[in-house]
Amino acid sequence: MKSDKESTNNTGAGPAIEVTGLVKTYGDKTVVNGLTFQVQAGVVTGFLGPNGAGKSTTMRMMLGLDRPTEGRVLIAGRAYEDLGEPLRHVGALLDAGAVHPGRTARDHLLCIARANRIPDSRVEEVLEQVGMTSTAKRRIGGFSLGMRQRLGIAAALLGDPQVLILDEPVNGLDPEGIRWLRHFLKDLTAQGRAVFISSHLMTEMALLADRLIIIGKGSLLADVSMTKFAEEHGRSRVRVRSTEPARLQAALVREGLRVESVAGHSLEVYAVGADEVGRIAAHEGTPVLELSQVEDSLEDAFMRMTADSVEYAARPLGEVA
Repeated sequence: MKSDKESTNNTGAGPAIEVTGLVKTYGDKTVVNGLTFQVQAGVVTGFLGPNGAGKSTTMRMMLGLDRPTEGRVLIAGRAYEDLGEPLRHVGALLDAGAVHPGRTARDHLLCIARANRIPDSRVEEVLEQVGMTSTAKRRIGGFSLGMRQRLGIAAALLGDPQVLILDEPVNGLDPEGIRWLRHFLKDLTAQGRAVFISSHLMTEMALLADRLIIIGKGSLLADVSMTKFAEEHGRSRVRVRSTEPARLQAALVREGLRVESVAGHSLEVYAVGADEVGRIAAHEGTPVLELSQVEDSLEDAFMRMTADSVEYAARPLGEVA
């Protein structure tokens, strides 16, 4: 397999995936609207967006399953349909349920391998990689969703590709499986592969991704490293709890600070450090029970960024329309 990989999987110095001016319309509805971004080798790139943002349609166009209305997608410098033996260039998991339930895991992978001129020995290799050697002879119909996800990842790896496109691979995995996937994908990028992964689990994306592509209503909202996204879109604030919150709030407001009341006699103070809040409290003579710096989670920042792009927004219980 090594010689095949060297001859077919050379991504060169260019991007592993290049999306340029991508548009997809269905009648009067524009699902993807002028997307342009790149995915680099050696990086886990997270693909985020609310439901209906166009993520699945974009991934299908990457793999030649949907034809763009405008624009193009190149993988290692070529359109998917122009790749000779595409499984040796790009592996994908879009729907873990799209498998024949009557086949065993090994037979499912053997069918894919033989249809793509991949040696049978590679099936045993990927089964071991995803931890399914002991379940290889079991029929897929009896698999849990997490086991189907592992099988889908095994199928994506069959051609030993340099590019992986995975749609919601964490879905259905137990904590051990999520931990395994996190380390597994990091190992793949350490080998110089590109991993493009869509997920709704923001806490996991924060641990998985090096870079983020965020879309809303089919348009690009952000193309940024995880570190820079946290710096630019996260909100740092000070949480302070006092026995006299009203008095302390008045003192903080007099200093020109933005203050919000939260549960439990606590206040959140923005654009200031904990030391300054402590100084003001001491000067006012208000007892402080808690004083801490709070940073937004990835989920908080993502929800704020995409608030205007959510297609379906439920109202809290008790709120009247």
